[in-house]
Amino acid sequence: MTEHLFSRGHTACAGCGQALGARLVVDAAGRNCIITNNTGCLEVFSTGFPQSAWQVPWIHSLFENAAAVASGVEAALRYQGKLDKIKVIAQGGDGSTSDIGFGALSGMVERGHDVLYVCYDNEAYMNTGIQRSGLTPFDSNTTTSPPGKASFGNWRPKKPLPQIVAAHGAPYVATASVGFPRDVERKVKKALSIEGPKYIQLFVPCPLGWRHEARLTYEVARLVVETGLFPLVEFEDGELTRVRQIKPKPVEEYLKLQGRFSHLFRDEAGKAEIAKIQTIADANIKRFGLVAEKKEKAKESKKQEKASKS
Repeated sequence: MTEHLFSRGHTACAGCGQALGARLVVDAAGRNCIITNNTGCLEVFSTGFPQSAWQVPWIHSLFENAAAVASGVEAALRYQGKLDKIKVIAQGGDGSTSDIGFGALSGMVERGHDVLYVCYDNEAYMNTGIQRSGLTPFDSNTTTSPPGKASFGNWRPKKPLPQIVAAHGAPYVATASVGFPRDVERKVKKALSIEGPKYIQLFVPCPLGWRHEARLTYEVARLVVETGLFPLVEFEDGELTRVRQIKPKPVEEYLKLQGRFSHLFRDEAGKAEIAKIQTIADANIKRFGLVAEKKEKAKESKKQEKASKS
């Protein structure tokens, strides 16, 4: 049996995408790493005193400063001449990364610390009551963005955090999803092989907050990619270098599995909102070239040929 560096026995909810993501990340990193972790779900369910699920050195930071603590750890290791043997990883949720702790993350990248920052993106402040964050998607139902007469839920778009970090000039920035485990492993290993600040935004479904069945975590994590709502991309030195191409599926397939979007399936007004979400996916597909141009042209050619025959 494989020995995991994030062990069983933690108290995560059944089907927790974040627990799966944490195991994928630390197993890919290996034993020779030190992790700093913002306050949040991952910290709470993995380190209930006096036990810990982590089989590597792990430090709990405040809600906002895992990147700053990791910067200090990296500076100490650099002074000791140990950075070639020990890797430093900072971790946080979407709220502590995109909102509360963005300044610390920005500073870490600006100063050029040799740290990998992993954002576990479950698209809301799950540990404190499912409040919206800067990474909450459009029209999602959270406790601070409930649908009603005034709106269909969260009215703001998801913050393009990977592009923002890439614009800092970070040597490596990537997005990943627990629905594609080998891709997660590859990106973590690639990031740790590159000197300087790195950032990976890892999509991790939350059955409790998203109100989907625990058994659907893997399917939800794949569908968000296959619809174009969460493109899997890589940036190096600020330039887009690699994308995972898809055969696009309609966003309804992804949305209908989650209670946080159930209000969009009640009437015609909801259908119009789904169309808006489809527009977001289509824009991502176009912006990042998620569909191979040759395949798309061949598909369009077949459609025209079929139309001419009929």
